[in-house]
Amino acid sequence: FVYWTGEIAERFADALASAAERGVRVRILLDSFGSKDMEPGARQRLEGSPAEIRWFRPLGTFRLWKIDKRTHRKILVCDEFVGFTGGVGIAEEWTGDAGNPGQWRETQLRIRGPACDGLRAAFADNWNEAGEWTWDRKLDRPAASGDVPVQIIRSSSTVGWTEMAAVVRSLICLAQKRLRLSTAYFVPDPPLMEKLEAAVRRGVSVEIMMPGGTTDSRLSRLAGLRCIERLLEGGVRFWRYEQAMLHAKLMLVDDCVCCIGSPNLNRRSMGKDEECCAILISPSLVAEENARFDRDLDDCAEVSLDELRDRSAVTRLQEGIARMMIEQL
Repeated sequence: FVYWTGEIAERFADALASAAERGVRVRILLDSFGSKDMEPGARQRLEGSPAEIRWFRPLGTFRLWKIDKRTHRKILVCDEFVGFTGGVGIAEEWTGDAGNPGQWRETQLRIRGPACDGLRAAFADNWNEAGEWTWDRKLDRPAASGDVPVQIIRSSSTVGWTEMAAVVRSLICLAQKRLRLSTAYFVPDPPLMEKLEAAVRRGVSVEIMMPGGTTDSRLSRLAGLRCIERLLEGGVRFWRYEQAMLHAKLMLVDDCVCCIGSPNLNRRSMGKDEECCAILISPSLVAEENARFDRDLDDCAEVSLDELRDRSAVTRLQEGIARMMIEQL
């Protein structure tokens, strides 16, 4: 989705172009909206190489219903055996580890083995829509050596209900003891809110981490205030990450199930954009991510119900304006 500017953009372009020049089949799919600010030098380097580049749903099309629905997937697959997914884009924001406000806090997953087929399929899905349809023989690859069950979920852009919405709601419904979520944008729809409230009523500890003062979308933050207030009343706990921009998309269910990928808890991810995530059954991975969640809490401020109830009239006015664009947030 994101290919922006900076040294890392040029380094990625050089690495990809060099791979193509040494005979590797290199295919690069860029969302026409998310990557519209791509570094010109990086684009020229890639276009001057044997690498194949396609742009997903060009903005100049007269089909307005397509312009509004983007591919938000972040996928890298190498030789069909090693794959990466999560929230990482190609830009300077992802070159650090939240050491300062310019370095985003992110979670990315590396996968080895047959589960990469799902990532490859998600890429091929968008790749074939963006140009001539291709069908390639699968490369030979070693058998899986791990013992972690992985399922790749991909959802297609549409209006209303999607596979991603079903997955998120299902995971919330499955939780029996603890549910932890990290999201860059929290603007849930009514069914998602109802599932979170129901989880608390059956005794589940529900914690949601989201961006604090450092955010790249103040509109999303404003639009979600009313939802947060209602969920606080229902017993959900919220934390604002203050160290940097929190961009991680993570769900941890009952110390057993982990979901990492591209979707946020907002209207676009649940109903409009093409998304991709990995669901893993791995107590060890969940324990590792819980430890990271706990460390992140040291850089968080808990949101209080009194704080939200006392927000100013100006903030409430801004919130109302933001909610007029809620389907885009």
